[in-house]
Amino acid sequence: MITIKGLRKDFGPRTVLDNIHLELPSGRATGIVGPNGSGKTTTIKALLGLVKPTEGAIYIDGESVQGQWQYRQNIGYMPQTARYPENMSVNELFEFISEVRGNPTDNKAKLIEYFDLEPELDKRMRTLSGGTRQKVGAVLAMMFDPRILIFDEPTAGLDPRASVQFKKLVHREKEAGKTILLTSHIMSEIEELADYLIFIVEGRIRYHGPMKELIEKQKEQRLEEAVAKMMEEVTA
Repeated sequence: MITIKGLRKDFGPRTVLDNIHLELPSGRATGIVGPNGSGKTTTIKALLGLVKPTEGAIYIDGESVQGQWQYRQNIGYMPQTARYPENMSVNELFEFISEVRGNPTDNKAKLIEYFDLEPELDKRMRTLSGGTRQKVGAVLAMMFDPRILIFDEPTAGLDPRASVQFKKLVHREKEAGKTILLTSHIMSEIEELADYLIFIVEGRIRYHGPMKELIEKQKEQRLEEAVAKMMEEVTA
């Protein structure tokens, strides 16, 4: 269970998160949607300890994460745009992260095979295409078999085959009881992968609940139309 209470984040005079209250039960896939600059990525970074909240608290399984780092051992994070040591080979990067985290599993070899990364292992990170770098990010996020998985625009840059592979893997992780949090501007992707939805605009939660209920409430057939209608209502 992830619990966020009264989360606020200011960057100078600008408030990017304004009194966020959320509960994310274990074993559920939740999508975060909203316009650019709405606070989606800042919420994720606060959860990861990469951004210090101005106010509020975050709890995982009832324990505050403030001043802690051990809880991150149970989180796998795939950022939208990752920065890696450009002179490292893919294999050197995997080995380096394994040594830093110190809790290797046998998932790495399976994931490398799954994403067809064997031909890329000896290549330097600077030479990789954007899609291949995304595959590397997916392996890094999941190779330690964490209980919580956070994906920020995960299929950006992936070709159609790799995108389908990734989605199948997310479904498998969800069925295994993992807690999944993901952002995407592709509403069909959220609709396909998530059960619950958080709709955030200008740092405030406008909806949090079952995705189907939002679609029914807006009297639409698809999530994209329902979210578009909510955005129109908010900005009207």
